Amino acid sequence: MHIGLIGLGKMGFNMRARLRNAGLEVTGFDRNPDVADVASVQELVAALPAPRVIWVMVPAGEITDGVIQELAGLASEGDLIIDGGNSRYTEDQKHGELLASKNIGFIDVGVSGGVWGLENGYGLMAGGDEEYISRAMPVFDALRPEGVREDSFVHVGGVGAGHYAKMVHNGIEYGLMQSYAEGYELLASKDIVKDLPGTFRAWQKGTVVRSWLLDLLVKALDEDPGLASIDDYVEDSGEGRWTVEEAIANAIPAPAITAALYARFRSREDNSPAMKMVSALRNQFGGHATRPAK
Repeated sequence: MHIGLIGLGKMGFNMRARLRNAGLEVTGFDRNPDVADVASVQELVAALPAPRVIWVMVPAGEITDGVIQELAGLASEGDLIIDGGNSRYTEDQKHGELLASKNIGFIDVGVSGGVWGLENGYGLMAGGDEEYISRAMPVFDALRPEGVREDSFVHVGGVGAGHYAKMVHNGIEYGLMQSYAEGYELLASKDIVKDLPGTFRAWQKGTVVRSWLLDLLVKALDEDPGLASIDDYVEDSGEGRWTVEEAIANAIPAPAITAALYARFRSREDNSPAMKMVSALRNQFGGHATRPAK
Protein backbone atom coordinates (compact mmCIF):
# COMPACT_ATOMS: atom_id res chain seq x y z
CA MET A 1 0.00 0.00 0.00
CA HIS A 2 1.24 3.50 -0.87
CA ILE A 3 -0.04 6.51 1.08
CA GLY A 4 0.74 10.19 1.33
CA LEU A 5 1.54 11.90 4.63
CA ILE A 6 1.38 15.68 5.02
CA GLY A 7 3.11 17.01 8.14
CA LEU A 8 6.37 15.50 9.35
CA GLY A 9 6.70 17.13 12.75
CA LYS A 10 7.18 15.44 16.12
CA MET A 11 4.51 12.81 15.46
CA GLY A 12 4.26 12.72 11.68
CA PHE A 13 7.97 12.04 11.24
CA ASN A 14 7.79 9.01 13.54
CA MET A 15 4.54 7.84 11.98
CA ARG A 16 6.18 7.78 8.54
CA ALA A 17 8.98 5.65 9.96
CA ARG A 18 6.58 3.24 11.67
CA LEU A 19 4.52 2.86 8.48
CA ARG A 20 7.64 2.16 6.44
CA ASN A 21 8.86 -0.33 9.03
CA ALA A 22 5.57 -2.17 8.53
CA GLY A 23 6.18 -2.41 4.78
CA LEU A 24 3.96 0.44 3.57
CA GLU A 25 5.26 2.88 0.99
CA VAL A 26 4.99 6.49 2.21
CA THR A 27 5.50 9.75 0.34
CA GLY A 28 5.73 12.61 2.81
CA PHE A 29 5.50 16.37 2.49
CA ASP A 30 6.49 19.00 5.02
CA ARG A 31 7.32 22.68 4.76
CA ASN A 32 10.75 21.72 6.08
CA PRO A 33 12.55 20.45 2.95
CA ASP A 34 15.09 18.56 5.07
CA VAL A 35 12.48 15.94 6.00
CA ALA A 36 10.15 16.07 2.97
CA ASP A 37 10.11 13.51 0.15
CA VAL A 38 8.51 15.94 -2.31
CA ALA A 39 8.56 19.71 -2.67
CA SER A 40 4.81 20.43 -2.58
CA VAL A 41 1.36 19.01 -1.88
CA GLN A 42 0.76 18.98 -5.62
CA GLU A 43 3.84 16.78 -6.14
CA LEU A 44 2.67 14.48 -3.37
CA VAL A 45 -0.73 14.01 -4.99
CA ALA A 46 0.92 13.34 -8.35
CA ALA A 47 3.24 10.72 -6.81
CA LEU A 48 0.44 8.59 -5.37
CA PRO A 49 -1.46 5.86 -7.24
CA ALA A 50 -5.21 6.35 -7.59
CA PRO A 51 -7.39 5.97 -5.67
CA ARG A 52 -5.19 7.85 -3.22
CA VAL A 53 -5.01 7.72 0.57
CA ILE A 54 -3.58 10.90 2.11
CA TRP A 55 -3.04 11.36 5.85
CA VAL A 56 -2.92 14.96 7.13
CA MET A 57 -0.90 15.44 10.32
CA VAL A 58 -0.58 19.19 10.84
CA PRO A 59 -1.61 21.59 13.65
CA ALA A 60 -5.35 21.99 14.16
CA GLY A 61 -7.19 25.10 13.05
CA GLU A 62 -6.28 27.30 10.12
CA ILE A 63 -3.34 25.14 9.01
CA THR A 64 -5.43 21.95 8.82
CA ASP A 65 -8.25 23.85 7.13
CA GLY A 66 -5.85 25.22 4.53
CA VAL A 67 -4.46 21.76 3.74
CA ILE A 68 -7.93 20.22 3.42
CA GLN A 69 -9.02 23.05 1.14
CA GLU A 70 -5.93 22.52 -1.00
CA LEU A 71 -6.49 18.78 -1.21
CA ALA A 72 -10.13 19.33 -2.16
CA GLY A 73 -8.83 21.06 -5.27
CA LEU A 74 -6.10 18.54 -6.09
CA ALA A 75 -7.52 15.13 -5.15
CA SER A 76 -9.71 13.07 -7.45
CA GLU A 77 -13.04 11.33 -7.07
CA GLY A 78 -12.56 8.16 -5.03
CA ASP A 79 -9.56 9.44 -3.06
CA LEU A 80 -9.56 9.29 0.75
CA ILE A 81 -8.35 12.05 3.08
CA ILE A 82 -7.55 11.30 6.75
CA ASP A 83 -7.17 14.07 9.33
CA GLY A 84 -5.02 12.67 12.14
CA GLY A 85 -4.36 15.96 13.91
CA ASN A 86 -6.23 17.37 16.90
CA SER A 87 -9.00 19.12 14.99
CA ARG A 88 -12.23 20.02 16.74
CA TYR A 89 -14.99 17.61 15.73
CA THR A 90 -17.15 20.40 14.30
CA GLU A 91 -14.35 21.15 11.81
CA ASP A 92 -14.39 17.49 10.73
CA GLN A 93 -18.05 17.75 9.82
CA LYS A 94 -17.34 20.82 7.69
CA HIS A 95 -14.39 19.15 5.98
CA GLY A 96 -16.31 15.92 5.44
CA GLU A 97 -19.11 17.79 3.70
CA LEU A 98 -16.68 19.70 1.49
CA LEU A 99 -14.90 16.53 0.37
CA ALA A 100 -18.11 14.55 -0.03
CA SER A 101 -19.36 17.19 -2.48
CA LYS A 102 -16.42 16.17 -4.67
CA ASN A 103 -16.91 12.42 -4.04
CA ILE A 104 -13.74 12.31 -1.94
CA GLY A 105 -13.81 10.25 1.26
CA PHE A 106 -12.92 11.59 4.69
CA ILE A 107 -11.95 10.04 8.04
CA ASP A 108 -11.03 11.84 11.25
CA VAL A 109 -8.64 10.01 13.57
CA GLY A 110 -7.67 10.88 17.11
CA VAL A 111 -4.09 9.74 17.64
CA SER A 112 -2.51 9.15 21.04
CA GLY A 113 1.05 8.06 21.69
CA GLY A 114 3.10 11.22 21.44
CA VAL A 115 6.82 10.98 20.84
CA TRP A 116 6.81 7.33 21.98
CA GLY A 117 4.56 6.14 19.17
CA LEU A 118 7.36 5.00 16.87
CA GLU A 119 8.48 2.46 19.45
CA ASN A 120 5.22 1.65 21.22
CA GLY A 121 2.57 2.27 18.56
CA TYR A 122 -0.37 4.68 18.62
CA GLY A 123 -3.85 4.45 20.10
CA LEU A 124 -6.33 5.33 17.35
CA MET A 125 -9.93 6.58 17.44
CA ALA A 126 -11.55 6.85 13.99
CA GLY A 127 -14.69 8.53 12.70
CA GLY A 128 -16.21 8.02 9.24
CA ASP A 129 -18.05 5.59 6.99
CA GLU A 130 -17.30 1.89 7.36
CA GLU A 131 -16.15 1.56 3.75
CA TYR A 132 -13.44 4.17 4.27
CA ILE A 133 -12.40 2.71 7.63
CA SER A 134 -11.97 -0.71 6.03
CA ARG A 135 -9.95 0.74 3.19
CA ALA A 136 -7.56 2.47 5.59
CA MET A 137 -7.25 -0.48 7.98
CA PRO A 138 -3.77 -1.51 6.76
CA VAL A 139 -2.58 1.97 7.79
CA PHE A 140 -4.27 1.74 11.18
CA ASP A 141 -2.87 -1.74 11.79
CA ALA A 142 0.64 -0.54 10.96
CA LEU A 143 0.39 2.42 13.35
CA ARG A 144 -1.25 0.77 16.35
CA PRO A 145 0.58 -1.43 18.89
CA GLU A 146 0.86 -5.16 18.24
CA GLY A 147 -1.85 -7.35 19.68
CA VAL A 148 -5.63 -7.42 19.61
CA ARG A 149 -6.91 -4.59 17.39
CA GLU A 150 -9.72 -3.64 19.74
CA ASP A 151 -7.20 -2.85 22.50
CA SER A 152 -5.76 0.09 20.55
CA PHE A 153 -8.15 0.93 17.70
CA VAL A 154 -11.83 1.86 17.65
CA HIS A 155 -14.20 2.95 14.91
CA VAL A 156 -16.07 5.37 17.17
CA GLY A 157 -18.83 6.41 14.78
CA GLY A 158 -19.47 8.85 11.97
CA VAL A 159 -17.41 11.84 10.87
CA GLY A 160 -16.27 13.83 13.88
CA ALA A 161 -16.61 10.95 16.35
CA GLY A 162 -12.91 10.09 16.30
CA HIS A 163 -11.80 13.57 17.25
CA TYR A 164 -14.62 13.86 19.79
CA ALA A 165 -13.31 10.72 21.52
CA LYS A 166 -9.76 12.09 21.41
CA MET A 167 -10.97 15.37 22.91
CA VAL A 168 -12.48 13.52 25.87
CA HIS A 169 -9.34 11.36 26.11
CA ASN A 170 -7.25 14.49 26.45
CA GLY A 171 -9.64 15.95 29.01
CA ILE A 172 -9.22 12.80 31.12
CA GLU A 173 -5.46 13.14 30.64
CA TYR A 174 -5.65 16.64 32.14
CA GLY A 175 -7.32 15.27 35.27
CA LEU A 176 -4.91 12.36 35.65
CA MET A 177 -1.83 14.54 35.32
CA GLN A 178 -3.21 17.05 37.79
CA SER A 179 -3.87 14.32 40.38
CA TYR A 180 -0.34 12.94 40.10
CA ALA A 181 1.06 16.46 40.25
CA GLU A 182 -0.87 17.42 43.38
CA GLY A 183 0.25 14.20 45.05
CA TYR A 184 3.81 15.08 44.12
CA GLU A 185 3.51 18.50 45.73
CA LEU A 186 2.02 17.03 48.92
CA LEU A 187 4.84 14.51 49.25
CA ALA A 188 7.50 17.11 48.42
CA SER A 189 6.21 19.45 51.14
CA LYS A 190 6.42 16.92 54.00
CA ASP A 191 9.74 16.70 55.83
CA ILE A 192 9.13 13.12 56.99
CA VAL A 193 9.22 11.96 53.33
CA LYS A 194 12.89 11.20 52.69
CA ASP A 195 12.68 9.38 49.34
CA LEU A 196 10.25 11.17 47.06
CA PRO A 197 11.32 9.57 43.74
CA GLY A 198 11.41 6.15 45.39
CA THR A 199 7.85 6.56 46.61
CA PHE A 200 6.53 7.04 43.09
CA ARG A 201 8.78 4.25 41.81
CA ALA A 202 7.26 1.86 44.38
CA TRP A 203 3.80 2.62 42.98
CA GLN A 204 4.69 1.37 39.50
CA LYS A 205 3.78 -2.26 40.14
CA GLY A 206 0.92 -3.72 42.13
CA THR A 207 -0.89 -0.49 43.04
CA VAL A 208 -4.20 0.81 41.73
CA VAL A 209 -2.59 4.08 40.56
CA ARG A 210 0.02 2.45 38.32
CA SER A 211 -0.01 3.75 34.74
CA TRP A 212 2.20 4.89 31.88
CA LEU A 213 1.87 8.45 33.14
CA LEU A 214 3.24 7.31 36.50
CA ASP A 215 6.17 5.66 34.69
CA LEU A 216 6.84 8.96 32.91
CA LEU A 217 6.63 10.84 36.22
CA VAL A 218 9.37 8.59 37.62
CA LYS A 219 11.42 9.15 34.46
CA ALA A 220 11.04 12.93 34.82
CA LEU A 221 12.28 12.77 38.43
CA ASP A 222 15.22 10.57 37.41
CA GLU A 223 16.25 13.18 34.86
CA ASP A 224 15.70 16.18 37.15
CA PRO A 225 15.00 15.12 40.78
CA GLY A 226 13.80 18.52 41.96
CA LEU A 227 12.44 19.69 38.60
CA ALA A 228 14.75 22.65 39.10
CA SER A 229 15.21 23.24 35.38
CA ILE A 230 11.47 23.54 34.62
CA ASP A 231 9.22 26.54 35.05
CA ASP A 232 5.69 25.90 36.36
CA TYR A 233 4.01 27.58 33.36
CA VAL A 234 1.82 24.97 31.64
CA GLU A 235 0.25 25.39 28.22
CA ASP A 236 -3.09 23.91 27.19
CA SER A 237 -3.52 22.57 23.67
CA GLY A 238 -7.20 23.49 23.39
CA GLU A 239 -8.78 20.07 23.80
CA GLY A 240 -9.16 20.49 27.56
CA ARG A 241 -11.11 23.70 26.92
CA TRP A 242 -13.26 21.98 24.30
CA THR A 243 -13.99 19.13 26.71
CA VAL A 244 -15.15 21.56 29.39
CA GLU A 245 -17.24 23.48 26.83
CA GLU A 246 -18.92 20.22 25.76
CA ALA A 247 -19.58 19.32 29.40
CA ILE A 248 -21.27 22.69 29.93
CA ALA A 249 -23.25 22.44 26.67
CA ASN A 250 -24.56 19.00 27.65
CA ALA A 251 -25.07 19.78 31.36
CA ILE A 252 -22.64 17.01 32.33
CA PRO A 253 -20.61 17.69 35.50
CA ALA A 254 -16.87 17.39 34.88
CA PRO A 255 -15.31 18.91 38.02
CA ALA A 256 -11.95 17.09 37.86
CA ILE A 257 -11.26 17.99 34.22
CA THR A 258 -12.48 21.56 34.73
CA ALA A 259 -10.31 22.03 37.83
CA ALA A 260 -7.29 20.64 35.97
CA LEU A 261 -7.83 23.15 33.15
CA TYR A 262 -8.16 26.02 35.62
CA ALA A 263 -4.99 24.86 37.38
CA ARG A 264 -3.13 25.37 34.10
CA PHE A 265 -4.47 28.90 33.90
CA ARG A 266 -3.34 29.44 37.51
CA SER A 267 0.13 28.13 36.68
CA ARG A 268 0.73 31.24 34.62
CA GLU A 269 0.35 33.46 37.67
CA ASP A 270 2.58 32.08 40.45
CA ASN A 271 5.06 29.37 41.41
CA SER A 272 3.70 25.84 41.86
CA PRO A 273 5.60 22.55 42.31
CA ALA A 274 2.51 20.66 41.12
CA MET A 275 2.44 22.56 37.84
CA LYS A 276 6.15 21.92 37.35
CA MET A 277 5.24 18.23 37.38
CA VAL A 278 2.38 18.70 34.89
CA SER A 279 4.81 20.53 32.60
CA ALA A 280 7.36 17.73 33.02
CA LEU A 281 4.75 15.06 32.21
CA ARG A 282 3.61 16.87 29.06
CA ASN A 283 7.23 16.94 27.95
CA GLN A 284 7.71 13.26 28.71
CA PHE A 285 4.76 11.86 26.77
CA GLY A 286 4.31 14.41 24.02
CA GLY A 287 7.60 16.25 23.66
CA HIS A 288 5.80 19.49 24.52
CA ALA A 289 8.26 22.26 25.30
CA THR A 290 8.87 23.29 28.89
CA ARG A 291 9.88 26.76 29.97
CA PRO A 292 13.23 27.10 31.74
CA ALA A 293 13.05 27.89 35.44
CA LYS A 294 13.21 31.58 36.26
